[in-house]
Amino acid sequence: MPSIERIDENGAVVGQHDLASDLVQDRLNVGLLHQVVTAELANHRQGTAAAKTRGEVAGTTAKQWRQKGTGRARVGSGKVAHFTGGGVAFPPIPRSYAQKINKKVKAAAFRMALGDLVAGGSVRVLSGATWSEPSTKKASEIISKAALDRPLLVLVNGDELNALKSFRNLAGTRALAIGDAEVQDYVWAKSLLFTEAAVSFLEGGLTEGEA
Repeated sequence: MPSIERIDENGAVVGQHDLASDLVQDRLNVGLLHQVVTAELANHRQGTAAAKTRGEVAGTTAKQWRQKGTGRARVGSGKVAHFTGGGVAFPPIPRSYAQKINKKVKAAAFRMALGDLVAGGSVRVLSGATWSEPSTKKASEIISKAALDRPLLVLVNGDELNALKSFRNLAGTRALAIGDAEVQDYVWAKSLLFTEAAVSFLEGGLTEGEA
């Protein structure tokens, strides 16, 4: 069972947390991780880029000048791509970039990404911290005292809004609710900081067969 350090607001180690072994996987499959991260990034693309073809732009299809005698190259419609205001030859059209990833594959990628961070000794659990109001200064001091390397991923429970607001404006830090974190976030991070509630939520998901 992998063990990660528990720290307090002063960055001091106050104990160990035994992380559920089903949450981590020691053996990495780089190809599988790449597949999942690529799919997640693709699924965030809007795919709304669009431009008009020569058949869609407003304008005349009449010949712009006579065929011969002007000294200029022959030309037809004024809606061709090389005229200002003309249509685009091969325009982008709205499309979906979505890629399907099987649940078991995504769960395996999550366990690998988390396991890699745990193996590197860069995962901490923030214990006993209270957030009566957002405080970026307090969050910055916790990171500094705990000597957490950046880029840093901070995961909080969904109802820990003040903690989320405290960490999210810090440079090199990505603060997310635990349910919103994707595999790409774990791969991006060099260090990981959980709140106690976030770890409980994560381990509680095992009862439903989710990572």
